[in-house]
Amino acid sequence: MAATNINRVVLTGNLTRDPEVRQTPGGSTVCKLGLATNRRYKAQSGEMKEETTFVDVTVWGPRGDALSRYLKKGDPVFIDGRLTLEQWQDKQSGEKRSRLSVTAEDWQFVSSRGDGSRSRDSAPAFRGESAPPTGGGMQQEDEAAAEGGGDVPF
Repeated sequence: MAATNINRVVLTGNLTRDPEVRQTPGGSTVCKLGLATNRRYKAQSGEMKEETTFVDVTVWGPRGDALSRYLKKGDPVFIDGRLTLEQWQDKQSGEKRSRLSVTAEDWQFVSSRGDGSRSRDSAPAFRGESAPPTGGGMQQEDEAAAEGGGDVPF
């Protein structure tokens, strides 16, 4: 049986900052955001503990534009995407640097636990917006250019 590679990330968390939207030199929209996810578990001592993980997320095209219009710091969101390895050379030290982040291919609103701040009815569902071209849901030419050494304005 041939080996199959899977690169899929599914996260639900809260935005750690307002989404930042920019345009690439090619005219595509790119949205950067921070996401905090919490994990609760029982330690060996029997004490309940909580662990928070912070994840950088990039959303390309109309999906990123829509996310930035309807969500703000603190809002819950569901992200479906893939891991991306970002590599660059530090301008000050000249050292090679890298980090893992998530490239979102889709996102959805998450219920706000009935606190009255936002509901699915108060903001249109993303699925009604125009979607980027097929083929992974991303605008791959601009993404490849951004990952290939071109400076993304963040």
